[in-house]
Amino acid sequence: MEHVTDTPTVKAPAERFTGDVFLHPIATPAEPARLAAALVRFTPGARTHWHSHALGQVLHITDGVGLVGTRDGNVVRVRAGETVKCPAGEEHWHGATDATLMAHLAMVVGDGSGDGTSWLEPVTDEQYAAALATPGR
Repeated sequence: MEHVTDTPTVKAPAERFTGDVFLHPIATPAEPARLAAALVRFTPGARTHWHSHALGQVLHITDGVGLVGTRDGNVVRVRAGETVKCPAGEEHWHGATDATLMAHLAMVVGDGSGDGTSWLEPVTDEQYAAALATPGR
């Protein structure tokens, strides 16, 4: 057993996120384990860039209200307690709404050469505005 008591929160890199996002690592892939997990906190309007995961991703919302969008224009509005499963290879993004914070646990299984994430271009302001306009449930 390893009891981890001091893991610093870091500001997410601007080359992968728009706005103020903070990452708190929980698990880093290390052979033979391949799980990567982090608590990710998004300020209002903050979001990831487009990206995909070799083996998929699971997002469990812990606080606030957010959005998860895919290239085909599908957008879901997510709230604390909900989970979204993004399939392997699906290009997507996620972040807070423009008026609320959002935090989620992000979990991926690495592909043996890291966490298997392919980072792409930023979500444009127009794409984000269209996602905000999508009716929520």
